Amino acid sequence: MIRPSQAIRLFHINWVLMRHGLDEVVLATHLFRPVRFLKYFSPWYWLREPASYGVRIRQALEDLGPIFVKFGQILSTRRDLLPDEIANELARLQDRVPPFPGTQARTIIEKAYGRPIEEVLAEFSESPLASASIAQVHSARLRSGRAVVVKVLRPGIEKTIRRDVGLLFTLARLAERYWKEGRRLRPIEVVQEYEKTILDELDLMREGANASQLRRNFLGSPMLYVPEIFWDYTRPSVLVMERISGTPVGDVQGLKRQGISMQMLGERGVEIFFTQVFRDNFFHADMHPGNIFVSPEGQYIAVDFGIMGTLTPEDQRYLAENLLAFFNRDYCRVAELHIESGWVPRQTTRVDELEAAIRTVCEPIFERPISEISFGNFLLRLFQTARRFDMEVQPQLVLLQKTLLNIEGLGRQLYPELDLWKTAKPYMERWVSEQLGPRAFLKRVRKTLPRLSERLPEIPELAHRVLSDAAHGRLKVSWNDADLDRLRNEVRRGDRRTAKMIGGGSMLISGALLVTLGPAASLLSGTLSGGLFAIGAGLGITGLATLLAPWMGRPD
Repeated sequence: MIRPSQAIRLFHINWVLMRHGLDEVVLATHLFRPVRFLKYFSPWYWLREPASYGVRIRQALEDLGPIFVKFGQILSTRRDLLPDEIANELARLQDRVPPFPGTQARTIIEKAYGRPIEEVLAEFSESPLASASIAQVHSARLRSGRAVVVKVLRPGIEKTIRRDVGLLFTLARLAERYWKEGRRLRPIEVVQEYEKTILDELDLMREGANASQLRRNFLGSPMLYVPEIFWDYTRPSVLVMERISGTPVGDVQGLKRQGISMQMLGERGVEIFFTQVFRDNFFHADMHPGNIFVSPEGQYIAVDFGIMGTLTPEDQRYLAENLLAFFNRDYCRVAELHIESGWVPRQTTRVDELEAAIRTVCEPIFERPISEISFGNFLLRLFQTARRFDMEVQPQLVLLQKTLLNIEGLGRQLYPELDLWKTAKPYMERWVSEQLGPRAFLKRVRKTLPRLSERLPEIPELAHRVLSDAAHGRLKVSWNDADLDRLRNEVRRGDRRTAKMIGGGSMLISGALLVTLGPAASLLSGTLSGGLFAIGAGLGITGLATLLAPWMGRPD
């Protein structure tokens, strides 16, 4: 059930959309279609400012809060899916969200330090350098003379985020209960992953730790530079970091004027992504253009490390094997990996059918630069394939898929002629050979040898104990297996049915009635249309990530 506070929030979402002239978002639902003519009687329809559609979308997202702003940031990187006018406006959400007063920032900093800011910093500018959905950044100078930036959380931001995440959970539960795609798309688990991610972003100490780890991973690398964190000045609500200078990666013309190779930037972006995911298993998961700069030498400079991703060894291995099989056009192996990993149901999926479906979707995009790929059509066909084979969402891969969308969108802006497949394939082949070949075996042996040597003296005693227990009948074998448990339960149910039949009793077992209210737009019609917009924001364009999943690794 939707609580009163959540109902108020849904009403507020719809009210904001209509106030900014986005009546069609609300009135497009089945419930309101018969009364759409009423919009001509609303005051905001006639008194609204003559702003463009893109401006109205951006302003509405800004008013609705951080979750919606993040949704707009992700969409801004997908210029292949949006008209230029809308994409340009949404790009302003990357670092030009309306700021909060600098006096408030000063108050937050002084509260964190417990003393006046002049006693800590030599200089502090109350005019923000940049303002985003979670925090804003001010220039400052340490007493040592080092130029730094001070990142400050927005006041009251945690309460706002928890409120909207609670609304997402309510809508996800309704979707899972009533929408026929709910079980496969696993919306509750996806929202749980998102909640963990965005709440972690509210702790700037954690962000500082993320930055330090990423800095160590790329120390001395010509590809990526990560600024230094000044721990003596960092608190949960305040982060002090080395001030960097560079050209925003979205300023393509400015980069070209400096003579920086766009091809090099495109290829380095792909290599940085795969290095973070597979070599380090620690990747920057918020790589929209507002968080990336380029030095005059062509080195990427990253900022904003609140959202980082990792994979389990199993996810990492399956993803790597899937990608390599995909690059080699070995669709049979891709299909086998999907079944082996449980990404599609083993009992109902034939390898040859899945192989043919994957080949049909993927073959047309090979050996083409990004600029020639119809991304919208590709996503639509992938979605149809995923639904046909009952592929379930893998929430743990949402961040990775979101990051890949950002990387692909960035590559489209920088170097549309980039061949993503040829660029990535050599790196994947090298990684797989290192992880699965003889060198990987020797590496694992060296890693486990110290622990094994510690336990080696215990082995004779353990062997004697096992043999002694076996000789005296005290040895017990415990076998836990899901299939065995299911079989045991079936046998027990069969025994109960037999006993009831012998006793002369009978029972009429009725099947469950599956209630389906149609697509998601009609599932939560009326005021819930705004709520669905909230789900899109909260999931970080998970819908698009979902459609990419069949060839990226685990379906989402």
